[in-house]
Amino acid sequence: MNATPGLRRWIGPAAGAALALLALYLVTAVYAAGEFLLAGTILVIVGLAAWVYTSQRLYAYRYLFPGIAAVVIFVVFPILYTVALSFSNYSSRHLLTYERARQYFLDETYQSEGESYQFTLYGDGREYRARLEDEDGQKAFVTPALALSRSEPLRVEAQPEPAGGLGIVNPVELKEVIRLQPQLRALTIALPDGTELRMTGLRRFGPVAHLYREGEGHTLVNQQTGEVLRPNFETGFFERPSAEAVPPGFQVRIGWDHYLRVFTDEAFRQPFLRIFGWTVTFAALTVFFAASLGMLLAVLLSWEALRFRGLYQTLLFLPYAVPGFISILVFKGLFNNNFGEINLILDALFGIKPAWFSDPFLAKVMILIVNTWLGYPYMMVVCMGLIKAIPADLYEASAVAGAGPLTNFFRITMPLVLKPLTPLLIAAFAFNFNNFVLINLLTNGRPDFLDTKIPAGTTDILVSYTYRIAFEDSGQNFGLAAAISTVIFAMVALLSWINLRATRITKEEGR
Repeated sequence: MNATPGLRRWIGPAAGAALALLALYLVTAVYAAGEFLLAGTILVIVGLAAWVYTSQRLYAYRYLFPGIAAVVIFVVFPILYTVALSFSNYSSRHLLTYERARQYFLDETYQSEGESYQFTLYGDGREYRARLEDEDGQKAFVTPALALSRSEPLRVEAQPEPAGGLGIVNPVELKEVIRLQPQLRALTIALPDGTELRMTGLRRFGPVAHLYREGEGHTLVNQQTGEVLRPNFETGFFERPSAEAVPPGFQVRIGWDHYLRVFTDEAFRQPFLRIFGWTVTFAALTVFFAASLGMLLAVLLSWEALRFRGLYQTLLFLPYAVPGFISILVFKGLFNNNFGEINLILDALFGIKPAWFSDPFLAKVMILIVNTWLGYPYMMVVCMGLIKAIPADLYEASAVAGAGPLTNFFRITMPLVLKPLTPLLIAAFAFNFNNFVLINLLTNGRPDFLDTKIPAGTTDILVSYTYRIAFEDSGQNFGLAAAISTVIFAMVALLSWINLRATRITKEEGR
């Protein structure tokens, strides 16, 4: 009976210690995987958690800490990682670290001189056994049971086949050998005389030797030709004496090169500036059109004498209830140059079929139409709420003075609605500044510029342009894309700061 309170007193510390050990194990596993920045971030969070939850002075922060930790992991860490990536040459040609690229060369092999053997693989329960036989059929060797569950390097010693044979008569089929090829290529079979054999074909094992060996000063020496490869830590490649790069490359720090390229390289700066201009125009016009249409409809729906207002509100709000990506794809079909309903109607009425997807100007017009359609219901609902908050006395006094609907709108409604709406408009501008989904699904940035060396489209905005560089360009320059993402982040951060300032000014004016 007396042991229960004591046990309860130790449950909390024991659970905390268990969680701390689990977290430290996670940090170790992440560090062992080579993710040093993420491991350091998790370690800092674990240390802060231990401090916050064991200190009485920080008791109030215990409830805030989970949210702060989530912000650090899901917001701060990706930003830091992106910034760190922007200072490297990380791309499809430089995926590996220097150590892994060096090990790649050291693991390369070639078939050396010597006798090769016919290879047959037999199933042995859940494992396998390999049989090697020379060309004359005079010598045969068998291996012990092999699991072959992982494609990690494995070295086994083969023994002469027993006089009675292996005792297993059915070899595995060729398709099974093909499936196990990664594991078999990592297998080294040592014969009793010390000869090491590796897979040289689906049915053959032969003597192989490592192509490169370590030389002096981080060099690699080709054992076939004697050629020396030297690492170049500026280009991120091992290079021959003729300065020819030998792939695969490795990651190196290149400082501000990507940022200098964004702002100084003419081949890159020209599309970047044009895309930046369209990004600002697209975001500003979208906000303007959506807010204008939303406010106009809100004013009309606030008219007391209007019948069936509830029905109109529901119908006008429906575009916002439909998932955005579905609406975008529907509009993509409607605007189809040849079979879209919009062009069919225009052709029937006026005899014209606009090229919405191939003409740069019309493509931008189409994007603004679709985005206005997606954005006006939200603006309408917000404006209706703001209009209801305007005192009716103002309109009554205006009616006594003989003012009409237009005067009421420009002198009373719009000024009183616009002030509290301003922070929302800035937030909408920041959202559309990075509206990747709309551009990617509707036009995918096309039609492309014809005078640029880097793939860029006339309807690309900065974020979709970054995506194309990172994942669609043949070079897949992740470091350059990270630099552009950092620039975009700086712009959006500036907009957020303006938003906060505008909100503060609005609150001060409202007092």
